[in-house]
Amino acid sequence: MVTPNDFRTGLLIRYNNEIYEVLSYQRTRTAQRRARVLTKIRNIRTGATIEESFESEIKLETVEMERRRGQFLYADDSGYHFMDLETYEQFPIMKEALGDKVFYLTEGLEVEIGYIDGVPMLINPPLFIVLEVVDTEPNYRGDTATGGGKPARLSTGLVVDVPFFIKVGDRVKIDTRTNTYVERA
Repeated sequence: MVTPNDFRTGLLIRYNNEIYEVLSYQRTRTAQRRARVLTKIRNIRTGATIEESFESEIKLETVEMERRRGQFLYADDSGYHFMDLETYEQFPIMKEALGDKVFYLTEGLEVEIGYIDGVPMLINPPLFIVLEVVDTEPNYRGDTATGGGKPARLSTGLVVDVPFFIKVGDRVKIDTRTNTYVERA
């Protein structure tokens, strides 16, 4: 059991007979009222994200998750297919359950697979991933004087802001926790 004061990003909780992953949380307190925790949580089964406000004293059940190494194989109409690197079992996970993590998946990528009650439910990609820039505006002389950046579409469809000197064909390192550019690879 856990209280909302103990929330952390990635925590799995059981709420309204569903399993949710805590995406973000913020503690608030107004004068003469009980403290509350404003959260953004994602339903593991459906992928739906909701914002919920919890009283800080309530008790919620945590969900245990077994983590194993896995590999992304391919995607088709039935979902995104992975292989457990311990048992070599192959299985699909629906796009809705993966959420924005589909933008990090490249063929052969090793990921961490989360099993809940023996069923593969979610994945965690590596902290940093290298992707190729497939579309961005050309850079012009003098662009670097202002600092800032420009949007770039990567090979998986992810759009991130990159510095002006990045061009089509460059490979860039992305932080998967924040969807931000780190460096040119």
